[in-house]
Amino acid sequence: MSVDEKTVRRIAHLARIAVTDEEVPHLQGELNAILSFVEQLNEVDVDGIEPMTSVTPMTMRKRQDGVTDGYCVDKILLNAPAAEDNFFLVPKVVE
Repeated sequence: MSVDEKTVRRIAHLARIAVTDEEVPHLQGELNAILSFVEQLNEVDVDGIEPMTSVTPMTMRKRQDGVTDGYCVDKILLNAPAAEDNFFLVPKVVE
């Protein structure tokens, strides 16, 4: 696949990048080099290879899932503009 000047201008327009006439040939060469590299990657045989999420084997650290009351109701309610009986007080929005 090859990129022409018209395509470079269209890509620049879509990316909202101002490109002068002098920059178009350079960008055309850069985009063609990138596409050439991607074509090389398409030639690699990856059959039977599992996709990776990281370059090193990792397991997710998980915390114990337990229900708590937060242990600091008073501190939390300090953020509320209005509170009543240890709950946030909000205006009624639905009739």
